[in-house]
Amino acid sequence: FFQHISRFECQYLNGTERVRLVHRFIYNREQLTHFDSDVGLYVADSPLGEPTAKYWNSQPDILENAQSAVDRFCRHNYGVDAPFTVDRRVQPKVRVSPMQSGSLPQTNRLVCYVTGFYPAEIGVKWFKNGQE
Repeated sequence: FFQHISRFECQYLNGTERVRLVHRFIYNREQLTHFDSDVGLYVADSPLGEPTAKYWNSQPDILENAQSAVDRFCRHNYGVDAPFTVDRRVQPKVRVSPMQSGSLPQTNRLVCYVTGFYPAEIGVKWFKNGQE
């Protein structure tokens, strides 16, 4: 049993203003070579990957195809996926309840539950009579 993996990674900065593609070639859990669009070449990551990287780098059509994948693959998929990922917004559900205390007398403490929101970053502030 042998495993061959071809893995694409698209890295985005400011949406699609700056896009980097890394295409990794992995054989039996060892990365042999990869293409990095910032470098514009295939890079050998192990001695076994050196002949492949050397050959692919000597072929202008292979290099052009790899470099064009930034637009064809990364920018294209960003446009398709953005409405479900980058642009996704779900308002939080908020519930404020009295704190349950088993043995202590009533202390007028509240607990706030904030759930169901996206993206994960959220700030919660307590106000009393308009004062934080």
